[in-house]
Amino acid sequence: MKTHPEAPLNPIVSPTETALRIKRITEKLDQLIPPRPFTKVSSTTSATHSRATLLSPQDTYCRGDQLDVLLEVRDHLGRRKEYGGDFLRARMSSPALKAGASGKVTDFNNGTYLVSFTLFWEGQVSLSVLLIHPSEGVSALWRARNQGYDRVIFTGQFNRGTSQVNTDCALVLNSSAELCEYLETRDQEVFYCTKPPYIPCAALTHMHSKNKDISYLSKQERSLFERSNVGVEMMAKFDAITVSKCNSEKTVPVKRKCKFGMAPTIPSGHVWKDTWNPVSCSLAAIEMKECLRGKFIYLLGDSTIRQWMEYFKSHINTLKSVDLHESGKFQKQLAVDLNENINIQWQKHSYPLIGSLTYSVKEIEYIAQVIDRIGGEKNTIIVISLGQHFRPFPIDVFIRRALNIHDAVQRLLLRSPDTVVIIKAENIREMNVDMERFSDFHGYIQYLALKDIFQDLSVGIIDAWDITIAYGTNNVHPPQSVVRNQINILLNFIC
Repeated sequence: MKTHPEAPLNPIVSPTETALRIKRITEKLDQLIPPRPFTKVSSTTSATHSRATLLSPQDTYCRGDQLDVLLEVRDHLGRRKEYGGDFLRARMSSPALKAGASGKVTDFNNGTYLVSFTLFWEGQVSLSVLLIHPSEGVSALWRARNQGYDRVIFTGQFNRGTSQVNTDCALVLNSSAELCEYLETRDQEVFYCTKPPYIPCAALTHMHSKNKDISYLSKQERSLFERSNVGVEMMAKFDAITVSKCNSEKTVPVKRKCKFGMAPTIPSGHVWKDTWNPVSCSLAAIEMKECLRGKFIYLLGDSTIRQWMEYFKSHINTLKSVDLHESGKFQKQLAVDLNENINIQWQKHSYPLIGSLTYSVKEIEYIAQVIDRIGGEKNTIIVISLGQHFRPFPIDVFIRRALNIHDAVQRLLLRSPDTVVIIKAENIREMNVDMERFSDFHGYIQYLALKDIFQDLSVGIIDAWDITIAYGTNNVHPPQSVVRNQINILLNFIC
């Protein structure tokens, strides 16, 4: 059963208060990422020269044990680093068993790190710590991210009769030309387009985007993000270890079924035989159609939650798609099963929405507006996922959006406390993307901000960040097995 912390009576927040909240969260993040200017690449962290040492090595490792690795980072000249802040990713895996889990990284802020692995399964286990970015690169990405809103150019299409006019659009437009301002007054969400002559602002119908040839990184900083310098292995010299069952008399405690409000752990679980197993609770195998009977499910956000929509449609053969007469990649989707009273819909979040293919904006709306329109009750399920499209923009854009969604959820839970609201965190993505715009470091910062913002509400969190690290997918759209396991967590939350 869900428990509900008492919500304030007036959850409509003033623009001034929102600005203060954004400032507070940004300052908290700033403290995690101190400036690390450098004059030579040779003084930045080197994966090759850093040293990993197994603490308390054993002849036999037992399932359930914790294995600790001490990491001493050094620069390219072999000198010890005296500060932390490197963006590391720890993972253990057994490909033959289709098994994987993230490791926990503790930064001592003096050039040393403790990497802890929980040995969840028996067999040959490989250990990995990737240097995704050195601390100097992290600092450069953070500075560059918050410098400009123009890494992506949006082009708006205005229609008047048979004529079409395209103009520049953006979250911030530095132009002396007359502008169309698309302002959501209460939440102060705003988007601009250059106004075409003799055509009203309301005639905006379509949008597409492309990357602008601009960088806020120096040439030297950019060299840190060449593909060969991203995600470099720091434990290359380590052989796989063998994990045994050991104490067969030891009884494994029975875990409770996963439900809302359980305290998060690091790592949050592991993959074994391609199936996700949380640390603190157990997931039952739930028949999807049976579970969704009588439910109205709103999937709100980006294409990583649209993957869920596609999964539902391909795995419940009685679901019928309804033609909503939209077109393009981001068209709203609705699927229903009238006999079982199942209703599932996906719709995109509002600007910024990055896409080289043209999409309609005639019905575009912010997630907070959608939530405010939902009546809600125990059979209403809302799953929200956003982040990937926000990575190329200053962090205040993402924080404002997350706060506005938080406040809309708070209002919803006041009027309909039985409504189920779930936040799906971001997936990790490819390492061959433009790091200044799309690095997983940007996603990680958003992941931290999102958990912080929603911690006071009775919402479920699906930790897709940790799950996709465990699977080792490195794909913004992970394979079906990962989507299946994410959806199984949802089913356990609601049935």
